[in-house]
Amino acid sequence: MKRPAIVITGLLAIIAAALPLGLLVGGVDLSAAEIFEAFGDTDDSIAHFIVIENRLPALLCATLAGASLALAGLLMQTCFNNPLAGPSIMGISGGASVGVALVMMMLGGTIGTLGRLAIVGGAFIGALGILGVLLLFSLVVKSNDVLLIVGILLGYAASSVISLLNFFSTDSSVHSFVLWGLGTFTGVSLSELPLFAALCVVPVAISMLYTKSLNAMLFGERFAENVGVDTRKMRTALLLLSGIFTAVATAWCGPIGFIGLVAPHIARMLIASSNHRTLLPATMLCGAAMAILCQIISVSPALSDGATIPVNAITPVIGVPVIIYVLLNRRKLLYFN
Repeated sequence: MKRPAIVITGLLAIIAAALPLGLLVGGVDLSAAEIFEAFGDTDDSIAHFIVIENRLPALLCATLAGASLALAGLLMQTCFNNPLAGPSIMGISGGASVGVALVMMMLGGTIGTLGRLAIVGGAFIGALGILGVLLLFSLVVKSNDVLLIVGILLGYAASSVISLLNFFSTDSSVHSFVLWGLGTFTGVSLSELPLFAALCVVPVAISMLYTKSLNAMLFGERFAENVGVDTRKMRTALLLLSGIFTAVATAWCGPIGFIGLVAPHIARMLIASSNHRTLLPATMLCGAAMAILCQIISVSPALSDGATIPVNAITPVIGVPVIIYVLLNRRKLLYFN
């Protein structure tokens, strides 16, 4: 069995083992038998509510969001030929934050069922707004480096708008926005899970169609054009797909950091290849495994003492060492050649 197949099989095994573990870990201590019985309960028992309505959606949300953010990061890194490109770098997460800040300001910090749906809608519209601006620039700007700088500047502009909105908002609105910004995988309810899954899976299927073109872009735009790839259309498609991944994950989970930046690097090191035919699934599985691990850590009673640790307080602990290693060993890793 070749190395990529071994790695992908191993990642699938890790996820398969982590999901049942995630059902066991939480503020309320449940036995394996109680969790198994909860899947057959229909009488709204406490175990059924905890497992089916709370832990299971959070784990599935982490799996889908982690895979989506990881794939968004991989597409951006290949598109810009830059190992530090990621969903947050291009300002898309910032656009989602602006949308949420506007909703929070209008709601005054009062969040009910409709308020939560409004937050999801605001985040989605804000992220797609930044994506639309990027797509317009991509029609004019030919250089990937310049377009990357434009994305960074849009992120700074979004941060400035958020600061102004928070300044003029009520204390409760600012508090609610800060909690949203900490990130969580519990934002998707069981009833919303099919919609969330569809919005994640459909772009993944489309991304698989670009495998050959992504491999061609590893050798530079000129080589890609010589083999028949329309690099401008390709860049627009990659930006659109990355934006959709980021918008969906950010709308429901908040601006989750580092997963989109780090997962592609871990996948490359594990399979020792930049061939997107195996790198795409390996990256998604790495992102899903990272997100599930973060979810388990965030609700672990041994660490949180009954409270839930914000996801964005955990991801840097995993991500920063990986990025430092990549920067120090970039010449040896030879990702983009």
